[in-house]
Amino acid sequence: MKTKYLIRERVIDTIRDFFKKQGFHEVFTPILVPVPSTEPNLEVFQSELRTAFGKKRKAYLIMSPEFSIKKLLAAGIGNCFEITKCFRNEEEVSRLHNPEFTMLEWYRVGANYKDIMKDFENLFLKIIGKERLIYQGETYDLSLPWPRISFEEAFRKYANKDVLGVKDEDFYKIFFNEIEPKLRKSKKPVILYDYPISQAALARRSKKDPRFAERFEVFVAGIELGNCFSELTDYKEQRKRFEIEKTLRKAQGKTDYPIDEDFLEALKTGLPASAGIAVGVDRLIMLVADVPSISDIIAFPGSELFSI
Repeated sequence: MKTKYLIRERVIDTIRDFFKKQGFHEVFTPILVPVPSTEPNLEVFQSELRTAFGKKRKAYLIMSPEFSIKKLLAAGIGNCFEITKCFRNEEEVSRLHNPEFTMLEWYRVGANYKDIMKDFENLFLKIIGKERLIYQGETYDLSLPWPRISFEEAFRKYANKDVLGVKDEDFYKIFFNEIEPKLRKSKKPVILYDYPISQAALARRSKKDPRFAERFEVFVAGIELGNCFSELTDYKEQRKRFEIEKTLRKAQGKTDYPIDEDFLEALKTGLPASAGIAVGVDRLIMLVADVPSISDIIAFPGSELFSI
């Protein structure tokens, strides 16, 4: 138990030091919010806020602090980061998933997703402390530069498919079954970038090809650690994408959540050109601790708390 706390403490201290030395502000946004994400492939925990005088309001535990942080960006907070608890429902508890988890998000103003790639590389090297990671008996070369491969190239190379010809409902099946296993074989971290626009609801369109979005995910030892966007700042385009997500949720028989109008208003007010990333802190700690499951570095994992 003591080891779990000490490794977690060291990693989080390192993260804070990394950003504080660059002048980033640490922010603290709400975990309980009145409007959830409309993301069609994820589910929230729903609760109810009740006052002493009988007023009631639906409330939701966040899946990410993204919307709240972007509201702060629109208000002029500047470069910032947050380490917070997040929650996702209807996911199998597994070696990489826990219903409650720790998320790191940071946003850099005047930047794009390529700048965040460099941020992540530098942060990860600082956390590990050397250019070699030994995880579960395998050695991974962390020296820069890390390989970067476009999503279009990955689908063509590893699945022999044109990614733009793949149906949305088949996209992740192919990705998880045919592409991720290939990424697990890499002895260096891999950055997978430029996702189809249908798979990046909050990301800016690529200037090179508007069919794709400036989004990347980073994999180390085959484990997805971070998901980044060059942020979409056009509130009209963002509304259209939210409406598409709501349509997908309805088609899948899921709860139809409202759009966060305050978030759209923040975009309308003026979200600065920026890029941000969400990183799974528990997965980072799992790699540092060289353990097979995040349950090994969480003090009270969901599998034990809820006997599932």
